[in-house]
Amino acid sequence: MRVLITRPHEDAAPLAARLAGLGVDSLTEPLLRIRFLPGPALDLAGVQALLVTSANGVRAFAARQDDRDVPAYAVGDASARAARDLGFARVYSAGGDVDSLADLVRRRLDPAAGALLHVAGSKVAGDLAGQLGDAGFEVRREVLYRAETSTALSPQAAAALAGGSLHGVLLFSPRTAATFADLLARAGLQDACARLAAYCLSAAVRERVASLPWRRLRMAARPDQDSLVALVAGAAEAGET
Repeated sequence: MRVLITRPHEDAAPLAARLAGLGVDSLTEPLLRIRFLPGPALDLAGVQALLVTSANGVRAFAARQDDRDVPAYAVGDASARAARDLGFARVYSAGGDVDSLADLVRRRLDPAAGALLHVAGSKVAGDLAGQLGDAGFEVRREVLYRAETSTALSPQAAAALAGGSLHGVLLFSPRTAATFADLLARAGLQDACARLAAYCLSAAVRERVASLPWRRLRMAARPDQDSLVALVAGAAEAGET
């Protein structure tokens, strides 16, 4: 079984290694390029915790800031692992999506204890600040990176899609899914989907590619990387190639 990984390079390499350990070959085609934005160290005065909605957010924070003492509340296990790898000692994973993160924060933190710093990209999914604001929290959003979408498929990916050597594509965000659909259309490769299974992280991701003629359109049981990997591994074991 061979799949296309559409994650940025920083996340694609460990994912490819993990899939290889499960007997799944992969081709990496990053559809988003991450650009950390330069700037001074952040003011953490009065901040009781970081809100981490992507691994790139915490990486961008670490590039600006030496402080690793502030607690980090991460949207999922992948972003929590990234925080721990960067030296954060107090990391809490919501194990899901933005709604799960808001619920975790409401249960564990007190609005009176200080502000929450959301380390984010220029585009965000969901309304984390709105949900927590309704619960009385002050949420400060710091835009620390920009995710730039690809403008064309690489020759390697286009050839693999056209030649039928791929069995599936892994899609992790609505923006990535929309970009993939757009680039397929530009390359005239929509019909290649008839040979592919789409493995989508969430319903929002699935919605962006639902109009394509997939052989199978699958969604992870939970909106996290572990669940998506389990979905792909299960398909490989079942011989869904």
